[in-house]
Amino acid sequence: MHGTGTDPIATFCGNCNCGCPQLFVDPAAPAEKRVRITDDFGQQVQMSEEQFRDLVAQAKSGALDDLAASAV
Repeated sequence: MHGTGTDPIATFCGNCNCGCPQLFVDPAAPAEKRVRITDDFGQQVQMSEEQFRDLVAQAKSGALDDLAASAV
């Protein structure tokens, strides 16, 4: 995963100016906190690149589809 510092890698929404959730990678952070996801309320989740890869793999496999469907 390539580091971007303070520039977001992805924005999850993007249809408004309300502070949409964003994904960041901080190469200067400790390995266990390198990936950061912020929400539109100012909270954040930090995880390792390995944990993030696992999250992406689960999403790709469909393991999170039921969760996403129930949130709608």
